[in-house]
Amino acid sequence: MKITGSCFCGSIKFSGITNIDNIIACHCTDCQIFSGAPFRAVAICPKAEFSMTGTPKEFVKIGDSGNKRIQAFCDICGTHLFATDTNKSMFNVRMGCIDQRDDLTPAKHIFSSSAQSWVSKILSGDCHIAGPDSEKL
Repeated sequence: MKITGSCFCGSIKFSGITNIDNIIACHCTDCQIFSGAPFRAVAICPKAEFSMTGTPKEFVKIGDSGNKRIQAFCDICGTHLFATDTNKSMFNVRMGCIDQRDDLTPAKHIFSSSAQSWVSKILSGDCHIAGPDSEKL
């Protein structure tokens, strides 16, 4: 599936090809901290199928495994764009900045042992159309 997207301010744009089986929700504590959310969903794109305009800022994080992972984000608006290995052979593109995000359902969840205990219950609460005082769905 072809994906496109950009950072919030539009200074970095990308496109790529992903396999719908390569849509993953990661519940590791690093993803929780980096995203400021209970998990982070990604679409995996091989280097040959990923292109980008603009130059993201990069932060190299060393995982518990000892592997180095590049975390890329826009240095203007702060949008997290992707993570990749030091060879940039595979791009884990952050779901939030993908235009087709509503069409990409995670096929698997990883690091579920770190998942917040309430994640499976999240849709049982009230859902509102907009803000907390808006009409319920």
